[in-house]
Amino acid sequence: MLYDDVVDEVVAEGHTGPFRWDGHDESLPPGIDAVIELIFRQHRAGKVPNTLCALAAETPRQNQARGMASQLLNAVRTLAERQGLTHFVAPVRPSLKERYPLVPIERYITWRRGDQQLFDPWMRIHERLGARVATPLPQSMLISGPVEDWEAWTSMAFPESGEYTFPEGLATLQIDRARDRGTYWEPNVWMIHPDMSN
Repeated sequence: MLYDDVVDEVVAEGHTGPFRWDGHDESLPPGIDAVIELIFRQHRAGKVPNTLCALAAETPRQNQARGMASQLLNAVRTLAERQGLTHFVAPVRPSLKERYPLVPIERYITWRRGDQQLFDPWMRIHERLGARVATPLPQSMLISGPVEDWEAWTSMAFPESGEYTFPEGLATLQIDRARDRGTYWEPNVWMIHPDMSN
């Protein structure tokens, strides 16, 4: 975490997990849920990790324009280097995707601005630090629950079964009233940072 001793508060925090990876894009897990399972499975099996996965990087909204994200990612990379790891990867949650929930993640991650930098700000930070866009993850993280819970989480009503957009959702929510279930697959994208020299 990054701590600001002037204001006496944590201004950013990161969550990571180590795993073993062969360095090929196609062998990366299909998302956050899968990589977390892999991290624990490999740990139990005694596999020696060679890759650090950035699972989440969180900055309060009031600190998001202060360059904390870059500092946090650099700190995570330093942590990986100190542990003798070779690779640094991240299943990134594109920050502006919530404005385009109907656009498939496969297309969204290819968007670039007029200056040829990536359209998405969070992806752009990773790219500026040397990362490259790798595999789209249309079903990275599953969130499923009763319709009543979804109505509370989103402050919306879902009167009938169907597909809905909702605030801060990167993709659509599937509501099944007969089964009393709302199902949401959060899409992400693997971004691969340059290998570390050990």
